[in-house]
Amino acid sequence: MKLIKALLTILLALVICTGYAQQKETAKKDTNTYGQNKAVGKYAEIRGIKMYYEVYGKGEPLLIIHGNGGSIKDFRYQIPYFAKKYKVILADSRAQGKSNNDKDSLSYEMLSDDLNALMDQLKLKNANVIGWSDGGIEGLLLAMRNPDKVKMLAVTGANLWPDTTAVYPYIADLVMKQNVFTADSLKKMKNPSRLIKDQVLLLHLLSYEPHIKPEALHKISCPTLVIGGDHDVINPEHTMLIAKNIPRSYLWILPNSGHSTPIYYRDMFNRVIGDFFSKPYRKIEKWDVLK
Repeated sequence: MKLIKALLTILLALVICTGYAQQKETAKKDTNTYGQNKAVGKYAEIRGIKMYYEVYGKGEPLLIIHGNGGSIKDFRYQIPYFAKKYKVILADSRAQGKSNNDKDSLSYEMLSDDLNALMDQLKLKNANVIGWSDGGIEGLLLAMRNPDKVKMLAVTGANLWPDTTAVYPYIADLVMKQNVFTADSLKKMKNPSRLIKDQVLLLHLLSYEPHIKPEALHKISCPTLVIGGDHDVINPEHTMLIAKNIPRSYLWILPNSGHSTPIYYRDMFNRVIGDFFSKPYRKIEKWDVLK
């Protein structure tokens, strides 16, 4: 029981962490049914698992991807906004939320391929994509590995590798210590449940992956908005590195912001991304830099 509580605590902290002590605004209590909506919730049988997903609105497809240990409900402030114009598709990633897992290891490539398979099953030729944290990593990989599937991409709080050149040292150290604790605890358990195994896999994922070379981002052909807080879990310099290596990218660093841009800056987050999706990419060169 102590292991389960410790795992859930660290994963929840990483999902909602703002990385900025003075930011005191709290999110309003979620009173809707996103993530557990029986009226629209369905399961797609793909790649050996049952992936839970929900769809809202009509129009051009928009895929939204949650972070490590998260679920569909993390985007309770984005769904009603974007569903006014888009067909919003959200899924609980493998081993998270209502989706199960049949593997003894996890990788961001695996999670990205799951999303690609979901798009195929839903017969989506392509979609705009929003990804937060680990969801941002998966969005980058989806655009790299399946460039025809991503029309426009917005990622916030994503990283290319897990060391302290990318991740805030305090958080990286905390997660690594938790990995050691859970690995030792798991060895002492005779028959750990699937839930515990999956939580350990998700924690391992945070500490040891991804491993994406900056030049690999050159494969991303779609317009991309790269977002981060100036006091994010991900170092702003690393966020800038991601933007610099995507050919058609914009960079947006939010002042006085930590990791949870979709929650604490929800109105601005929604408006800026909505504007980004609504306009063609503008190549900025020569005298354009003065505008």
